This record gives sequence, C-alpha cells and structure tokens, in this order.
Amino acid sequence: MAPLMAASFTGGSHYSRPLAAVMFQQDTTKKPKPTKGKKSNATLPTKSASTARDTAKKDSGGLKSQVISHAEDSTKVDNERQITYLYGRARIKYEDFELDADYIRVDQKNHLLFAKGSIDPITKRYVGRPISKQGHDKPLESDSLLFNYKTKIGKLWNPASEQDGNYISGGQIKRLNETEVAYHNVLFSTCDLPYPDTHFGIVITRGIAEKNRIISGPAYLEIEGIPLPLAIPFGFFPKPDTRSSGVIIPTFGEDQKLGFYLRNFGYYVGISDYMDLTNMGSVYSKGSYAISEQLHYLKRYKYGGNVSFAYNVNYIGLEGDPPSRSFNVSWTHSQDPNANPGSTLSASVNAGTSSFYQSQLATQGSTINLQSAVSGTLQSSINYSKTWAGTPFNLSTGISLTQDVVRKALTLQLPTLNFSMASLSPFDSKDRVGEQKWYQKVTVSYNLQASNSLNNVQESELFKGNTFSKSLQTSISHQIPVGLSLNVFHYFQFSSNVNYNEHWYLQTIRKNYGRGSISGQDTIITDTLSGFKRAGSYTLSTSLSTKVYSTILFKKGNLMAIRHVMTPQLSFSYNPDFTDPSFGYYKTIISNATVPYPYASQKYSIFPDGFPSMGKQAGIGLNLDNTIEIKMKPKATDTSGKARKIPILQGLSFSTFYNFAQDSLRLSLIQFSAHSAIFDQKVNLTFNGAFDPYVTQVLDSISNGQIQRFTRRINKYTLQNGKFPTLTNFTFSMSGALNPATFHPRAQQQAGNTLATINPQQAQRLAVINSDPSAYVDFNVPWNLSFNYSFSYGNNITSTSIAHTVMLSGDLNLTPNWKIQYSTNYDIRAGKLAVTQFSIYRNLHCWDLNVSWVPFGIYKSYNVTLKVNAAVLQDLKLSKRSDYSPSQQSFQ
Repeated sequence: MAPLMAASFTGGSHYSRPLAAVMFQQDTTKKPKPTKGKKSNATLPTKSASTARDTAKKDSGGLKSQVISHAEDSTKVDNERQITYLYGRARIKYEDFELDADYIRVDQKNHLLFAKGSIDPITKRYVGRPISKQGHDKPLESDSLLFNYKTKIGKLWNPASEQDGNYISGGQIKRLNETEVAYHNVLFSTCDLPYPDTHFGIVITRGIAEKNRIISGPAYLEIEGIPLPLAIPFGFFPKPDTRSSGVIIPTFGEDQKLGFYLRNFGYYVGISDYMDLTNMGSVYSKGSYAISEQLHYLKRYKYGGNVSFAYNVNYIGLEGDPPSRSFNVSWTHSQDPNANPGSTLSASVNAGTSSFYQSQLATQGSTINLQSAVSGTLQSSINYSKTWAGTPFNLSTGISLTQDVVRKALTLQLPTLNFSMASLSPFDSKDRVGEQKWYQKVTVSYNLQASNSLNNVQESELFKGNTFSKSLQTSISHQIPVGLSLNVFHYFQFSSNVNYNEHWYLQTIRKNYGRGSISGQDTIITDTLSGFKRAGSYTLSTSLSTKVYSTILFKKGNLMAIRHVMTPQLSFSYNPDFTDPSFGYYKTIISNATVPYPYASQKYSIFPDGFPSMGKQAGIGLNLDNTIEIKMKPKATDTSGKARKIPILQGLSFSTFYNFAQDSLRLSLIQFSAHSAIFDQKVNLTFNGAFDPYVTQVLDSISNGQIQRFTRRINKYTLQNGKFPTLTNFTFSMSGALNPATFHPRAQQQAGNTLATINPQQAQRLAVINSDPSAYVDFNVPWNLSFNYSFSYGNNITSTSIAHTVMLSGDLNLTPNWKIQYSTNYDIRAGKLAVTQFSIYRNLHCWDLNVSWVPFGIYKSYNVTLKVNAAVLQDLKLSKRSDYSPSQQSFQ
C-alpha cells in the first residue's frame, strides 16, 4: 500500500464503533437474494466462471493469478454478471493483497473489490470493518473500501492508519499510483484513537501524500471535534523514515528576580539511527543564562545510554555582584548482558558543583527535583568487569566520585582495580575417588586491590596544580586467606582460617605537634613523604558451631507445631600488636609539658589509611542466633493439602568478645539485633542495639569558669553493683511497600521488551522518560503505599538523645484517569513536617495534565502542566508555575 496506509491502530477498541460514527460507501450493485448457507471456500475464475484454465494465461486481457475467496456464512455467485458475494467473516486473497471484512463483493469482470462492515442486530454497533493488507505493509482498517485488484488503485472511506507516531483517520483516501495517495478531509494527528474519537489534530481538506512528505492544501486545527480558527492555506508535513533535525520551540515568561526569559530553546540533531543530540539554552533579561547538551545513544543488542552537560550563570545579588556559576555532568550507560559475555561496562555519573540543584535555573522549566535538591551527597561511578570462562580469575576496575554538597568536599577514586582468584583446593585432585581427606579440604584464594584516592578535598582546591601531587594517596593491597572447614562429631562444624594482608604504599605520613603547643590546646601538623613502603599483618581465627532444634507439637486447633532453632558459635581469634616499635608501622608524638598542663602523647600509623589496626587481640567470641517458625494446617481453600510454614522470628542474635590480651575492660559491648516480618511478610521489622557491661563514672571538671561533666569507664561490671548492663544505643525500624499485587499476587509473567528487543518507537519514548521521570505515570496500579517508621535512642550517660520519624509516599487512582501522588516526612519528636510534595495526574489519552505542589518549606512551589503525550510533540505544552524562590508563569 501507499505511505500512511501501512498500519492500523494498536489494540482493538476501535473495531466496534457506534452506528452514528460510521461513514461508508453503500453498495449499489443489485445482488441476488441471499440464502443462508454453510461456511464455504471458493477459487474465483479470473476470466469467466466456466474457464478456470484461462487464469494461467498472461495476455493483456487476463490476470496472472487466481482470486481466492472464503466466507463463514455464505457465498453467492452471479455467473451472468460475474459477481461473487461473500457474507460473514469474508476473506479475499489475490497475489500479495489480502482483505478481510464482514461483507465483500467481487466484480470479476471489472476487477473490483468492494468491502464493508455490518450493523450488529444486538449492539447496534458497526462491526466487521474491512482490514486490508498488501505485501509486507501492516494492516489498514476502514469503514468501507473499493479496490481494483488488477491496477492496485483503490479508495477508502474513514480509514485508520499509523506511521512513526503519526495517525491518519476520517475522510477519504484514494490511491493514485504506487507512490502517491490523495487525501480529502482527513485528520492528521498524534492521537491513536480513530475518527471521530480523535482528541485533536489537523484536518487536511485536500492533499497528496508521498513516501516522505504530505503536501496539503487548506488545513485547520480541530480539538475534540471543534474546528478552531487556526488555519493555513497550504502546508508541508514531513514524514521522514530516519531521524530529522529541527528547532526546539522555547518557553517565554517572566521571573521575579531574573527578569523576562526565553527558556529551553534550542536545536535537535538526529545524528543517525543510533544517536541524537539535543542542544538547549535559556536567557534572562537581567543577565542570567543556562545551556545544556544531551546525547542519547542506543545500539540494539549492544548498549545504550545518555550523556548530558549543563552550565548555569545566575545573577541574583546586588548590582555589581559577581554571578554564581554552577555545572553538572551526568552519564548513564548500560550494556546488554548477551552483547559481550564475560565483559561488562556500566556507568552512573552525577557530578557537578554543590550549588547546581539549589539553583532555580536547574529546574529548566520542569518541576523541582526535590530528591536531588535536598540530598547531601552526589554519587558517580564507572565500572568495568571481566571474567575468564573456565578459570577462577576475574578483574574489575572503576572510577568513583562522592561529593558532600554541604561541606563542598570531594572524595575521588581514580581508578580502583580489583583482581581476584576464587577459592581453590590445592591438595585435592580432579581424579580423586571417594570422600575428601581432611587436608584436601584446605582452600586458598587471592585478592588484589589497588587504589588512587583523593580524600575530603575542597571543590575550590581540586584543579589546583599541586592538589594531586600532595593529596593523592596510592596503595596496593594483597590478601591471601587460607581456610579449612570440617564436620566433627557429626553435629559440630569446625573452621579455621589464616589471613595474611600486605599493603604497598607510595606515600607515608609524619605527624608532630606545632611549636608552642600545650596540652588542651594542641595543634597537630601532618606531612606527606613520598617513597615506597610496605606493611604486613596476619590474623588467626577458629570457630566451632552447631544447631540445636526444639519443637512443640499441638494436636488441636490450626496450629500444628512451633520450632525453635538455636545456633551457638564459639570462636577464637589472634593478631599481634602492630604498634610495637619492632614492626616500624607506628610512631608516637609528644607535646611540650607546660605548667600547669601535663604533656600529651599520641600514637599514629605512618600509613594514610591507618593500616594495620592497633592493639593486640587474643580472645574468645560468642555469638548466639535464634529463629522461630510455626507450622499451620492448610486453609480450606488450599487444594494442595500442604501445611503452611510461617516464620515468626527470622533472626535474633547476641554477640560479644572477651580479649585476654587487654589489661582491663576485656569484655566488649554486648551487641544484639533482630529482624522479622508480619502480615504475611508484607511489613518488615528490624531492631539492634548494644549494652555496656562496665560501670561508667560521671566526673565533674571546671573549664572557663563552667562546670563540665565527662564520663570514664572503669574495670567493674554493672552486675557487681546489682544493675543490668547499660543500654548505650537502640534503633528500631518498620517499613513496607503495599499495593493490590501484594495482597493478590498474580502468576509471574514473561519479561517484556528489553534493551535487546526494544523497537525505535519504544526507544524514543524511553528517552523521554529518562530525561523526565515524571513523564511516566502507571495508571494500571490502583494504589501504592510505601512507609517507613524509624526510632533511635542514644545514651552517653550524661545525656540521652531520641529521634523518631515517619516517611510516607505513594499514589492513589481516584478514577481510571485520575491519580494522586504524595510523599512526606514527619518528625514525631519535633512535631514538624519535613519536605512534602503532592502531585495530581489526569490522563486525557492524548494529553496529560500534571499538577505538582510543595505546600511549605524553602521549596514551596507549584507547577501545572498540560502537554501532549506524543514523543514527537514533547515541546507542545501549556504550563503555569511558581518556583520556590520567584513567582513566574510561562506559556507555549
């Protein structure tokens, strides 16, 4: 078929339409009185009803192929006129042309096909519309159709077709030749509902469609069936089969502080089928401006991603004040797992100045990105990993950046490298017969880590010439663990491990007290020395564990049994004191002693990361874990008859360590933690905390004429004073994510389109969603609710701290086309709400209405946007907004 006659609308909701909406050409040919008959198949002669062999002739008066027909209801043949009538789910096929309709008339003498639907006697709706297809074209629907199957010229009434997101419906279409189609009163739109249900579009009164363009005569805009006084005497509508470049229309308006503006104007460049570039900018009458670049790339079955850069210059101070400048760079990259097995490259970069998201220029005419604006850190990483099939080796390397936007400090890793070898059994043999000997269970592995890091560098210092030479810290670490695991006495699991670590450094540090420093007013100066230095450490650990089961059985009721599993573990660990001067890893600095202040001393590691750890350790560790599970009788509706196992307590652990090598305070804090889930695993519960087993004294001192209290732990257990160990900290959290699928789970469906199977239209839509996540709202889920309650308690003896907050977020479908979204945080102790946001979405099929509101706080604002859904018309929108600092509105 010709251009724009090659596809039908997706779905099937428009196949059956109200009678009032039907416009079709009547069949005026006199037909014989039809009689009911059975399903029939027929091969229609192409020259006459009695000479089927003539169809093989290729003379000028005959046809090259037969016309194959089929009808489920009945078939009537008028041999005198050479006309065949097909009733009920009729079908015609001639060469590469196919036609399905409720009624088809075949005029073999004139080589004409006429097809139309019929009125359903029950629903009174027009059904069985003609669906035609030629060659590799997609099916085309219409209310009625007249087609010459010899010349391939035809006419359609009220057609419905689609091509690359553009839809043609209504009016009449006449095919002139192989490359041209004539239009009369058709509706050109991005709305996928056929006429007369189309929400908006351009009515082309007369026009000619070619392969890559539509040349139109008079045309006008129509919304909801109402013609608007917006018309053109002629027009040109491109229909490119590849990406096309074009101008991006700006938004204009006024800002209270920045003045009049043109926002988000630019140029789109369709570089190729795999890549496009969007260039945008904004200018303000008081001197501020912003520019941004976004590159989108996608190679099917290979990889895809986005790269963007934004730069803002903001004049908001007094006249003559320097402007504030900010920038942001982002890059996301993902690779198809099957593209290069064993090798993966991924990127998630979000870096820039700390003031970028706080600037109202960063919004670029969209709703405020609250998550980025209130976030304290920005994270970026680029990672590459490689595994060698059939070997135990794998390699990974990456670059990472962490930005503290509050302190304006950076931590940069460039790059890091990790090479590892999986555990091997060097004394075992592949040809071994029988069970392993104890020595064959010995395992050994290897891990190498190398890093170059800049820690807590100020943004203003990053690009200075001596920053990298003075602050860059390079280290390489080797780890060789050797382990042995045995089952002893049938019920006990014994394991032993020896771990050796060696670090190589290219820089070491030296510390000293500044000249004139005295205790209480000490100034420590740190110097960095270049040169290679190594350090090694080793640890030895063993453990013995078992499981103790206890079960209580019940003979009555739905409860069948309660099972308690207790897992005790006893361990021993040893490592020497690497602060001993014989190792040379630690040094001691001493301050001057000045009356009435005594001297002060400090022991420090000469390595930047503090390796190896301080103190000698030789002690016993104790850990006890508990789980509780109940068994219930099957429900009456359960046809499987299997008992239900419900976890009550998924984990309750206690742990502590006793270090014989210390001269006092040998027992560490007693740690405890637990986690479980309630309401059929829908709500998660966790808590953890610590007890201090020693007595803590509270002492008073006088400083600057004020009494200050401080604490000191003494080598005496609280139980010796008849008291329970002191609770030093405790946290509790309850969280969950609920929706209808949580309570009524459905069978798992097969995965849909992925990066490997995505089509160009889906890729274009995905690019729009990635650039603005709020552009996608899922109306298929009636409601969502996510909540988190957290409580924390801290006790340092002289004072306590308590905090508990509630976070709520979710959405609710008021109707199938109305949705409300919300998110808020409430500080229960302070009695105050934190950042709160509400959004209202209205699905208008071809349009979307979005209302976003932040009711209070420094980000107090609102934004109302009405826009077209079509990806090709994302800049066609009407918006009214009020940013968190100025008030403004814009129209486009």
